[in-house]
Amino acid sequence: MGKILELTDVTKVYHEGSVDVTAVDSVTLDLRKGEVLLLMGPSGSGKTTLLSMMGCILHPTKGEIRVDGEVVSNLLEDELPKIRKRYFGFIFQAFNLFPSLTAQENIEICLRLKHWKRENIRPVARKLLDRVGLSDRTNFYPGDLSGGEKQRVAFARAMVGDPPIILADEPTANLDSKRGMELLGLLKQYSKEFGRAVVVVSHDAKAEVVADRTVVLEDGRIKI
Repeated sequence: MGKILELTDVTKVYHEGSVDVTAVDSVTLDLRKGEVLLLMGPSGSGKTTLLSMMGCILHPTKGEIRVDGEVVSNLLEDELPKIRKRYFGFIFQAFNLFPSLTAQENIEICLRLKHWKRENIRPVARKLLDRVGLSDRTNFYPGDLSGGEKQRVAFARAMVGDPPIILADEPTANLDSKRGMELLGLLKQYSKEFGRAVVVVSHDAKAEVVADRTVVLEDGRIKI
């Protein structure tokens, strides 16, 4: 399948006082539709910074980023939210669910933010929860869900609007091995069934089982 995301000679430099720290150094990488890409590397290797640039959260210091053929690395800060809204779903290590909202309401609020029609919000939220195997947990609050169930809700939320790219930053870090592999299996299934690109940042080598391609980052550079 065709490329949905392209990074060319992308570098990110942070200025810490009088010192410049290069978090990502001249990375060239592409992502294809229907592909699960695993991004690995030790702590401090630049994985999260690279993922943030891929998701148009951070601007690169230099280099070019294209999303679906459009150059986005030169866009102004207030132009980036529309790119994120259209192309990306995000899954985070800490789940980032609203504790005072039920599983269904956590998804409904994202549908509202994306301006879905009111009459479609509830059935779509339930459909997404069913897709991740949580149709019996719609009215549960995050505090009453297991870690694996919370991350499934987070995945269901990331699928709002059926984005062509899902970016998952250490999505299994707070899960036991079994629940982690179940989540990775769902990500792979979503990628293959709907032709969506998925990037998973992980320290866990077992995640390679679901990956079509593995990239190792070390000191901000691609090692493999």
